Formats: sequence, structure tokens, C-alpha cells
Amino acid sequence: MAALVATLLALPLVGAQTYDIGGGALGIRTHFDWVAMAAAAVFAGRLALHLQQRLRRGREMVDETVFARLAVWGNRRALPLTLTGIAFAVALPFLPFSSRYLIDLGTTVLIYIMLGWGLNVVVGLAGLLDLGYVAFYAVGAYTFALLARHLGLTFWQALPFSGVVAASFGVILGFPVLRLRGDYLAIVTLGFGEIIRIILLNWSPVTGGPNGISDIPRPSFFGLPFAHSAPEGVTTFHQFFGLEFSATQRVTYIYFVILALALVTNLFTLRLRKLPIGRAWEALREDEVACRALGINPTNVKLSAFGIGAMLGGIAGCFFATRQGFISPESFTFIESATILAIVVLGGMGSQMGVVLAALLLVTLPEFGRAFAEFRMLIFGAAMVAIMVWRPRGLLAHREPSLRLVPKSTRVLWP
Repeated sequence: MAALVATLLALPLVGAQTYDIGGGALGIRTHFDWVAMAAAAVFAGRLALHLQQRLRRGREMVDETVFARLAVWGNRRALPLTLTGIAFAVALPFLPFSSRYLIDLGTTVLIYIMLGWGLNVVVGLAGLLDLGYVAFYAVGAYTFALLARHLGLTFWQALPFSGVVAASFGVILGFPVLRLRGDYLAIVTLGFGEIIRIILLNWSPVTGGPNGISDIPRPSFFGLPFAHSAPEGVTTFHQFFGLEFSATQRVTYIYFVILALALVTNLFTLRLRKLPIGRAWEALREDEVACRALGINPTNVKLSAFGIGAMLGGIAGCFFATRQGFISPESFTFIESATILAIVVLGGMGSQMGVVLAALLLVTLPEFGRAFAEFRMLIFGAAMVAIMVWRPRGLLAHREPSLRLVPKSTRVLWP
């Protein structure tokens, strides 16, 4: 049955391809061999999954899995793993096999890691399903673009403003959804994301409409621009340090900027999780009724989660604008929200390291599929389905508790 469904889906998707035969006419080229391979692959995969389920029948769950062991091992050795990862990230631009393409790919991965950590506050810690997170991403980007155009602010000057404005939008979104949960909350946040995109698309005098905003200033190194030449009286980066000009200097600097922002975001969210507000988020996620019974105000908890998550998204949007130099509403579609949410869910709800692993997989997987350009998204979707079937709770679902109670036998009684 699965192979039959795959055949019916593959016939219109890959079974027929149009091509130009001249004179403005189109012809149809069939690829029934591709349809047969798709059906055979689905048949083999479904059969393997069925056999695996039969082997596991009679047991509630398999505790000792590779990823569970990896998660526990990683939590016990979090500091060495973190330091190793940071060291590799810092050394990446200087490695022998490094290239501009690899640095650009690393920058994209770090952007999605930062966005994943921001959404993890809302979805992973507070348990509020947000399908419109890309709206805050867009608000941060457009805030910087407008401040740079009308007030001449640089990236570093506009960065806090982008975070504050995005946080304000997060609080504004929080008020209408205070009484909503689950699917209803997801629908409202999805509508909010589309509202922001439509406003950006139609408010042409301010946002530029479909044409977007161009000539967004690039970040500078303490006022030293990354350019081959500069106006009289202005020293460029390579002139100041006596280096030969290279286009990779700006790319490498932008990479280190987002790396620093991502590390600060990680430290910030880890610290928040250990504070009372972080424990209140997790209490709200587990049971809102019990949360109220304990005297915690769900209104303030939800608004703080939306505000802080939106602030991190706005900061990432500000960086995205300065990196691209051009933004338009097409950069902030629903697929971006879906990708960020997939990173949080696949990584494991509330898991910081899980977000990193999922972002690496979801961002780099389509790049490896460039050799199969016509099947990139098909391979991408199949990999996501396989991961969710294999690890439905996420790649690194195990999380260390925010607070541990010290056993009575180890407590020290002070006089």
C-alpha cells in the first residue's frame, strides 16, 4: 500500500517533465523509471520499518539507544564538548580545506542555530507552539534597514534597537494568545506571521514592497570598512593592518560576528533556564493548572517567553540584513518558520546541543544534495520523515534538570 501511494504521488511529481520543443510549444518527457525507483525505495523502507516494529513488539520502548547514550554522555562531558566545538568553529576559516563557500555555509548554519535557540525559549522551554517566529526575524531585519536608511545608524548601533522592537512585537503577540493552547495557539501565531509578511509586501512607501530595501550597510571593524578603497580620510581594514585586500576578509569577519552573537545567545538562554523565570517556563510547559496553583502568574510567564524569544529572533534578523545587504518579504516566508521549528523539534525540545545538531543536519543536507539537484527537496523531506520515525522525541531528547535537590545525607548543617 505504501508503494502504491508512492507511485501515485511520484507520477505527477517526477514521472513527467516538460521541455521546450521550439516555437513556443512544450513537450512532455516521461520518467517512469524514476517512478519505479521511488516505489521500490518506499516499499523497501516500509518493509524494513515494519520488521523493526515487529522486533520491538512487546516492549514499551528501547531505553539504551545510540542517541540516548550520546545525550547522556554529552551532558556529562558538556564542557569539553562545548570547548572543542567552539575551538573548531573559531579555527574553521583558517583550516587548509576552508573556502569562501564553506565559511558562507558556516554563517548560515550559525544563523539558524541562533534562531533555533531563540525559538527554543518559546517552544522548548515554555511549551508554546509558535508557527510565526519568522515575523520577529523580519521585524529585526527591517528595523535595521530603516534605521540605516533614515537615521544613518550602523549595524552595531542598530543591533539593540532591532532586539527591542522585535521584543515589543513579541509582547504584542502574547496578549491575544494568553488564553489559547495547542493547535489554537499555533493557528494564531501562524496568522501573525502572515500578517507581518503581507504588511511588508504592501506597505511600499516604508518597506519598499516587493522590491525590498537595498544598500544596507555592512558591519565594520571598529569603523574600518572592508572595501578595496574608501573615501578620502577613511582607512580601510586591510590598509590599517598592512594586509593585501581580499574579498574573504569581510566574509570571515561576518562569520565571527554571528559566531559571537550565537555564543552570547547560548550563554544567555542557559543562564535564564537556571533562574526562577526559566523554571517557571518549564513549569508552564508541563502543567499550566499546576503552575497557577503554585502561585506563578501564567500571563507574565507567557509574555516573557514571547518577548525574549522574539528579541533573539530580531537580533538574528538584524545580522541577516547586514550580511545580505538586501532584504525583501520573500526572505521571510512560512517555510522559514517551519524550518526553524523543525530544528527545535528534531533536536529535542529544550535541548541546546540538539538545536546545534539539527541545524547542522537541516542546513547542510540540501547542500550535499546538489549532485541530485532535481531531488534535493525530496531527499530533504525523506530524511526528516526518517528522523522523526526513528527518534520521535528528537535527536537529543535527554535533558539535564534545571535544578537538583541535594540528598539529605550530603547536606551540611551550619550552626
